[in-house]
Amino acid sequence: MRIATWNVNSVNARLPTVLAWLEAAQPDVVGFQEIKCLDEKFPREAFESLGYNVETNGQKTYNGVALLSKHPLSDVRRGLPGVDASGFEAEFEQARYIEAVIEAPRPVRIGCIYLPNGNPIGTEKFAYKLAWMDRLQAHAKALLLQEEAFTLCGDYNVIPTPDDAKNPSAWVNDALFQPESRAAFRALNNLGLSEAGELGKQPLGTYTFWDYQAGAWQRDHGIRIDFHLLSPQAADRFVGIETHREARDMEKPSDHVPVVVELED
Repeated sequence: MRIATWNVNSVNARLPTVLAWLEAAQPDVVGFQEIKCLDEKFPREAFESLGYNVETNGQKTYNGVALLSKHPLSDVRRGLPGVDASGFEAEFEQARYIEAVIEAPRPVRIGCIYLPNGNPIGTEKFAYKLAWMDRLQAHAKALLLQEEAFTLCGDYNVIPTPDDAKNPSAWVNDALFQPESRAAFRALNNLGLSEAGELGKQPLGTYTFWDYQAGAWQRDHGIRIDFHLLSPQAADRFVGIETHREARDMEKPSDHVPVVVELED
């Protein structure tokens, strides 16, 4: 089973590019982030024509996530459970999480994540990022108790280590590279999840995002912020990982590229 995660940065604006990549790469399951549309505006028919079942958690203009699967989807959840520890109430809720069981012969649960950016530091946005990560950690703990194969995949908006940036000094004042963000990401991993890039021994410089500004792509000033975190049961089925750098060179590309994990059927 090939499972992709991809921040598409507006699914309608980049639909021909997204469809072309799907037809070439043929993933079985895809988690999209930043679809930037309401559920009813998602181009469902275009993906169904490629054989995918579709579930969305959309939001007008911003955010939004979706799951596509060539197998049936069940037990669909939209949004993380609970109110976070910092007391953020429903008015702060954003469409950043969707989860479902992929009903393959050997099922796997997929959580698709678009973690808050958190900039600028010292504002409510950074507090929301950290509070959202607390909620994600609590949900991951609950999922681990079920002892099933799952991946929490998506755009984590965290640069975990200096090795995950071509130019770490450029990010020292960014929410993605703050000690608090990095510690929260480590805490999530330390629950017993395996980061697929480490399992697959991906080389340094395997980036997943290049800004549109200042020639970042041309100079390879990238960062690695898109991840699959696998439960022990999913890690036991791990075959390999691919980062599809070529997608950044397609016509009208996203600033992220797809990351594909393969699990044994």
